[in-house]
Amino acid sequence: MRLGIRYLVALVFASLFAAPALALQCVPPSGFQGFVEQFKADAARQGVGSRGLSVLNGVKYDAAVIAYDHKVRASFKGSFEQFAAKRVTAGRVSKAKAYLKSHADLFKRIEAQFGVPGPVIVAIWAMETDFGAVVGGKPIVNGLASLASDCRRPDLFQRELLAVMQIVDRGDLSIAELRGAGHGEIGQTQFLPSSYLKFAVDFDGNGKKDLIRSQADVLASTANYLRGYGWQKGGGWQEGSANFAVLAGWNKSPNYQRAISLFATKVSGG
Repeated sequence: MRLGIRYLVALVFASLFAAPALALQCVPPSGFQGFVEQFKADAARQGVGSRGLSVLNGVKYDAAVIAYDHKVRASFKGSFEQFAAKRVTAGRVSKAKAYLKSHADLFKRIEAQFGVPGPVIVAIWAMETDFGAVVGGKPIVNGLASLASDCRRPDLFQRELLAVMQIVDRGDLSIAELRGAGHGEIGQTQFLPSSYLKFAVDFDGNGKKDLIRSQADVLASTANYLRGYGWQKGGGWQEGSANFAVLAGWNKSPNYQRAISLFATKVSGG
């Protein structure tokens, strides 16, 4: 899902861990190509190699993404009941229960290592991309580069664009695989590039951190993300608990946090 509120909190959190933003000046659309060339030069000075730098080859300004970013988002407004009715459906809950059963060993190993129980992870997986069914989307590089050059929040998106280049440079994803949502979210649980760098793990042991194809990597990385925000092993996830507060690190919307909690409770039989 294209989650306009979630990316804001993740971008702010990124500033605590990621390499400093390049801090290039924002430019009008007419100055975009010059911005791109300067960004590549600065990325090279920060250690990005030729493979990562090639991410920006042929990049084009995406006016549609800028318009999308500037408009008011309303998808998280309204009552919780309306919000949850579209996301915590009987069909999804049933499918989530089936996944918990068929992948029981995987979820057990993930909880043992990261402390996050299966019902919470599978709830996020379901709500983000319907268990990986809608990972695709449009190529993200044009949009991220355009947002990085835009004057609304250039430092944040410059950080995300640099992170994409680093992901490709280290071999986790190819340029062709950089497809996702409107603000650069990638994979089956929609990680922003900076979150991909910080929290993605190789849980299937094949040497790559693959949040597009590997269910083991996807689910373990999601657990690692929550642990990074302070998830307490053995704690509950109901509203008012410490772990419920951690869900704000996944999505700033109270409706989204409550929906994860409700979904996980239904899946666990509560």
